Amino acid sequence: MTSVSLVNGFTPLLVGMILADAVFAYFCGCFNGSVIVSKYILRDDVRNHGSGNAGLTNFYRTFGGPLTAVVILTDVLKAVVAIELSVWLLGGTLSPAYAKYWAALFCLLGHMFPAMFAFKGGKGVLSGSVIILLMDWRIGLIIWGLFILCFVTTRYVSLGSITGGAIFPFLTAWIYRDPVLIVLGVLCGGLIVWQHRSNIHRIATGTERKFHFHRDRM
Repeated sequence: MTSVSLVNGFTPLLVGMILADAVFAYFCGCFNGSVIVSKYILRDDVRNHGSGNAGLTNFYRTFGGPLTAVVILTDVLKAVVAIELSVWLLGGTLSPAYAKYWAALFCLLGHMFPAMFAFKGGKGVLSGSVIILLMDWRIGLIIWGLFILCFVTTRYVSLGSITGGAIFPFLTAWIYRDPVLIVLGVLCGGLIVWQHRSNIHRIATGTERKFHFHRDRM
């Protein structure tokens, strides 16, 4: 188990840095790869197709092609920038774990509810999976393993994502035993599950689409 703590007490400067970090992480999250590539490169907003979700799965099903790699790169880089900058900015005063979890929450919020795209974003699958690895590689490996297992056995991308989001707070509690991180873990995992509520309904009713490695016909 790992314990974390506040290195120094809260000061006005630290509070300002924490708030600034939240704003920066949020706007990092707003750079939604699926929306940017589809709307400004392909001139065809991915949210007007398929499930209407601005995520990697819907982008691939709709457009396919090498631009999918650009979507992946965009969502990976924004997660790395948000987390690493948070550690650089806050890590000297707060525990790095606090800095990572704090930035993760707001990066996910930005991805799911981007201010510049009418607050209509993705479900946080790709960004969330990268963020989790950056937050704690032990938790990341477990959740990635569960995701792959769920996907291989069911072909449902959503089921792996829901499982990962649901178990994330429990893994946080198991490894850190810190009430602040547990709360942040509940919020992060809860956002993932909440964004998949329609998928949960479709899985329960047997109408969820399985993933196939080809694009849909336009």
